[in-house]
Amino acid sequence: NQGMILGEMEYNAYRDAAGAWVSAEGVDDNGCDRRTGEKYQAVRMPEADLQKQGDSFVLKTHPEVRVSARAFKMSKSRGNVINPDDIVKQYGADSLRLYEMFMGPLTQVKPWSMKGVEGVSRFLSRVYRLVVDEETGNPSPKLSEDGPTPAQLRALHAVIKKVSGDIERMEYNTSISAMMIFVNEAQAWEKLPRTMLSTFILLLSPFAPHLAEELWNRLGHADTLAREPWPAWDEAHLCEAEVEIPVQVNGKVRGRIRVPTEAGEEAVLAAALACPEAAPFLAGKEIQKKIFIPKRMVNLVVAG
Repeated sequence: NQGMILGEMEYNAYRDAAGAWVSAEGVDDNGCDRRTGEKYQAVRMPEADLQKQGDSFVLKTHPEVRVSARAFKMSKSRGNVINPDDIVKQYGADSLRLYEMFMGPLTQVKPWSMKGVEGVSRFLSRVYRLVVDEETGNPSPKLSEDGPTPAQLRALHAVIKKVSGDIERMEYNTSISAMMIFVNEAQAWEKLPRTMLSTFILLLSPFAPHLAEELWNRLGHADTLAREPWPAWDEAHLCEAEVEIPVQVNGKVRGRIRVPTEAGEEAVLAAALACPEAAPFLAGKEIQKKIFIPKRMVNLVVAG
């Protein structure tokens, strides 16, 4: 079943006849007191005047007053219709397309959010800056002809696998989340291999086709990306060479060590005993038991 996109969330606070605020938990959908039937005045509140409190919203100035938060079906009479032409004009067609896929599962009913549109627009801007220096319009100085590092290959093949599987399942929102995580990682890298970014742009293309086509060209490809095969992931690149393992002493984490992924019990225990953070908790004490869970943890049980 296709879910429905509702209008933006509407926040209403209520006042009684004397002008005092009334908490929305005691007000029904018609704006009346649930017990007495007294009619209250609904006051539309901007989100900036509210704060989150658990699963509810309350007034910043009166935290004890809960407000109603509800989204309604778009209609001209309610004045909550979102015109896609306005979104395209301000943020671009890719932002509109991407946001609609990012809102949540296709079968869910969900409210529109301009903050969400702005968020995906910022994400696309970050993608653009990976390839293009915004100040000069030239290719980013981080672009490199070198091959990806093992860490970059691991991140790239992880996002290829995630996006490929999510597209098959039509779980587009989680595909976009995975790409956002990749871009956040990529922003911290000193060098951005051109081949790696080209592959990522292919992943982005079903979601933001206009930007993807432009960046594909900026990366030096003469032909359209529409003719390119879909990227394939390699499980070999998804295996980490090292793993971080917590070192516990009597069940409490006292340090962490990095060891080769395939390291055996003897090597891991030796590294744990040499862990500088855990050393003060082991000094002068007899180790009564060594517990080793491969790739998960080491627990050293000491006397006293």
